[in-house]
Amino acid sequence: MSSFEECNFYGGYMPKQKIYFIGTLLSVLFLASIARAEVSDETAYILNSFLFLVMGFLVMWMAAGFCMLESGLVTSKSVSTIAAKNIGLYAITGIVFWLCGYNLAYGIEEGGFIGSFNPWNDASRLETGYSDGSDWFFQMVFCATTVSIVSGTLAERIKIWPFFIFAAILTGIIYPIEMGWQWGGGFLSTAGFSDFAGSTLVHSAGGSAALAGAIILGPRLNRFTNGQAKPLEPYAASSIPLATLGVFVLWLGWFGFNGGSQLALASFDDVNAISTIFINTNLAACAGVVVNATITRLVFSKTDVIQMLNGALGGLVAITAEPLMPSPFLAILIGGIGGAIVVFGSQLLIKLKIDDVVGAIPVHLFAGIWGTLAVVISNPDASLRSQLIGIFAVNIFVFITSFIVWFAMKHSVGIRISEEAEKLGTDKVEIGVMAYMIRD
Repeated sequence: MSSFEECNFYGGYMPKQKIYFIGTLLSVLFLASIARAEVSDETAYILNSFLFLVMGFLVMWMAAGFCMLESGLVTSKSVSTIAAKNIGLYAITGIVFWLCGYNLAYGIEEGGFIGSFNPWNDASRLETGYSDGSDWFFQMVFCATTVSIVSGTLAERIKIWPFFIFAAILTGIIYPIEMGWQWGGGFLSTAGFSDFAGSTLVHSAGGSAALAGAIILGPRLNRFTNGQAKPLEPYAASSIPLATLGVFVLWLGWFGFNGGSQLALASFDDVNAISTIFINTNLAACAGVVVNATITRLVFSKTDVIQMLNGALGGLVAITAEPLMPSPFLAILIGGIGGAIVVFGSQLLIKLKIDDVVGAIPVHLFAGIWGTLAVVISNPDASLRSQLIGIFAVNIFVFITSFIVWFAMKHSVGIRISEEAEKLGTDKVEIGVMAYMIRD
């Protein structure tokens, strides 16, 4: 029977094509009528908890990305050490954030400075809107990201166990305190500071801790001569493909990092907001890559793949403070400037003779500061004054406390391997497992 053949319809006749059209129209109208309807409290609880868990495991996957990126950018005699540091720091974070970190951040009084040194406990209630356990997991993987930033900067010359001690202090005490100032309802929150997903609270904080460690630890052996960094040999990256894969993994994880920070999935507006966040996050990273490819070609006559990789990360860090409010064009601008900051920030560190093996300080500290300042461009509720207060408060606190910890360990247990050990490589001296049979 053709689509134009008539069918019986309540005793009369109507073309079959019209019947299909009316049925489709009624379905669309019905769906539209309920699209903005509120879900039940239990459904909202399930959806919001689901968001935390799914976005959380995407952020957890960033631990693999950091491991790949760092393993690819260090020399081949330090790759096993990087692998040990990254799985070790993640495990340490999981324990100490349960032991005291969560309640140091979220046990804080409104407008206060510090919570309590108590283990996390599950007090889930339907009225909260999400499972306490899902929130703990989501916040824990953010905490692990902070200390991952430190790992790559100090590679190739730090002892592994002092690094683990610092990781426990940073993730168990230092990071939770400053994070609670904003996300736990502390004094930065009441002062009007805005940091959607952590350009300052996570990224520049990790960069400040890395900077303090790099200053105390000093550069790799013979890294600088007359204020200039030595050419590729003997500091050649072990695997550019592995580093590139690491950046793609981090890029993927960043959708969980920024998207999950919407903190809700139970409404029409929340789903649209997360979609916008994904778009802006992606555009910012793309801009960082393109800008850095262009800059390195025009300024240094070579298209530097490492700066392209770090350009993606610089763009991601920059957009993290406010990935929802910017237009797509503004997201591209913010990410592109973040990438450019990485290139020139890397040159600044060389002039200062600060050895950052993977470029984490310009990526996370410098681009993180820029992204936090850029919030005022798109968010009418943010002010330059409140953003500066947050930037200075977090970075000064993290830098000073980290500097004290590094300094104390340097003059007690020691943090640096010997010159002879550095020549042999940290894999041979610290781990005893060679990553590659072919050596530098």
